Amino acid sequence: MKTQKLTLDSFFETTRKDIEQAILDKIKDNIMLSQLANGKKLRPLIAILSFKACTGGKEDESAYKRAVDGTVGIELAHTASLINDDIIDKDTLRRGKPSLYMEKGIETAILISQKMIAVGFKMAVERGIKFVELYADTWNEALSGELMEIEINKRGSFSINLSIDTYFSIIEKKTASIFSSACKAGALEANSDEETIKIIGEYGREAGMAYQLADDLVDITNGESIISVILPLLNRIERIERESINGIKIEDIKKKIKGHEKEIKEFFINEIRRRINSAEDLIRSSLLPNSIYKELLLQAPRYIVNRMLKTINMVI
Repeated sequence: MKTQKLTLDSFFETTRKDIEQAILDKIKDNIMLSQLANGKKLRPLIAILSFKACTGGKEDESAYKRAVDGTVGIELAHTASLINDDIIDKDTLRRGKPSLYMEKGIETAILISQKMIAVGFKMAVERGIKFVELYADTWNEALSGELMEIEINKRGSFSINLSIDTYFSIIEKKTASIFSSACKAGALEANSDEETIKIIGEYGREAGMAYQLADDLVDITNGESIISVILPLLNRIERIERESINGIKIEDIKKKIKGHEKEIKEFFINEIRRRINSAEDLIRSSLLPNSIYKELLLQAPRYIVNRMLKTINMVI
């Protein structure tokens, strides 16, 4: 494949095959493999794109293979979080098939998710202390976001002050932290300097925020009412007082959403654009070597967001 003809579509297609092969080479547990199958592999892909952007595509074959092997740990952690999410949210389907807890039981699902984290952590250990710290810090941050969301979504807990900043904090911890970590891991594999790693991490965080905002917009458009998403938005739009939230019912929330569809859509679109623009500015201002991979990294946030938004006939 000639680099001058690379597009994000062709890069992702080729790299996804390499990542899937690395998973088959490193993971032998059939249940784990079944959970890793059929995913988009978006976080490993953005990690490899960051790696290639940092090297300018001039790394040797062994360095590339090591970087690809390292993304298996990223996908393990992400998939473990999805297994936990399905249990918490009582979602019965995942990637077109029954959720693991529906198929094997909650006990098995919990233990498989823990096993995935353990295997991913071992892979980080093999790479050195910086990877270990990155892995542990990211998992801790993602779990903190999950715990915040669980507390908000509990029945009867609607009286807490659900500001839009609370919503941003949750999605930054739950989703954006993993995107940021994936980008940092790619930069670390390329032996980048600390400033580059920092900028790449900030880029990943902004891209991850845009991605989760788009995901939530799709869910809302499709009729899902997620308390930790909707109530902060309604607070922002209606300036609802704390007392008026207490005891609010899902049916009331759905009615309020219908009355504010335009404002909610505008809020998401404006915030997604802001995050994408921020990610793009970070790459433009970075000292990454000029290459096709830097250009692809620049395009990636808008690309992944638009692929999702096209499902509801929207584009940024």
